[in-house]
Amino acid sequence: MSEQSETAAPARRSGGLGPRLVRLVSKGFLQAVLIVIALVWLVPTLGLALASLRSLQDNNSGGWWTVFTKPSQLTLDNYGNLLENDTIRDGFLNTIYITLPATFLVVAISALAAYAFAWLDFPGRDWLFLVVVGLLVVPIQIGLIPLAKMFGAIGIFGSVTGVVLYHVAFGLPFAIFLLRNFFAAIPASLLEAARIDGGRDWTIFFRVILPLGLPAIASLAIFQFLWVWNDLLIALIFADRGAQPLTVALQQQTRSFGSSLDVIATGSFLSLIVPLVVFFAFQRYFVQGVLAGSVK
Repeated sequence: MSEQSETAAPARRSGGLGPRLVRLVSKGFLQAVLIVIALVWLVPTLGLALASLRSLQDNNSGGWWTVFTKPSQLTLDNYGNLLENDTIRDGFLNTIYITLPATFLVVAISALAAYAFAWLDFPGRDWLFLVVVGLLVVPIQIGLIPLAKMFGAIGIFGSVTGVVLYHVAFGLPFAIFLLRNFFAAIPASLLEAARIDGGRDWTIFFRVILPLGLPAIASLAIFQFLWVWNDLLIALIFADRGAQPLTVALQQQTRSFGSSLDVIATGSFLSLIVPLVVFFAFQRYFVQGVLAGSVK
């Protein structure tokens, strides 16, 4: 009788109506809080999107929220005018010319270097990796003047090439550190089995490391893409008028407050759309890369 009461008591505590209601309310409250936070976080983006669809006169006469009572304000004229703006159009193309090579080079070079630091034995490997880790704390501002002089001496200052090389140089330390730690967690038995089957380092890298390291590589590509795409400081210093990206082009389009909302809002939302598309396209790999190593 006592044993039955002891087993029934935990069952009542875990499966009773009261505990179930508490769990339901707690879960519902947490979801409500998260929904509210998400909505508040999205308000500026929604405001930017609606402002980009309103004329300059409408934006100057009232806030973007008036569109809910006057939907006739919505128009695509701003985007049509933006495509006719040579500065914005060239800036958008220059942003692509800068971001894609900078992202690809950082991912490719860091993946090869991370594999070498994780699985190849060569003299000074650990000391060299400590140097890479030390470079993580070096701010990008410290190289502006020295690299500007060096790029000017070799004739690439002000060009797309100079901006790309600057992003690659300061993106590699973090990229190598991130991928090296991920590659080092791959079971050594997989690499030994590949070597027993006659696989060389190149074969192991492309057939074993890259498929298993795809989540981390995708996460790195997203981080690097967003950083370069949204950069203003480096482009403002190292890019001349013919190589300036969209961020610089928008900054130069700024006139007196409120008189350039037709260009700023539309161009900013256009600059926002591309990173969002890239993020959602690789979202599955990004989540896997962030959670990699958290569970066994």
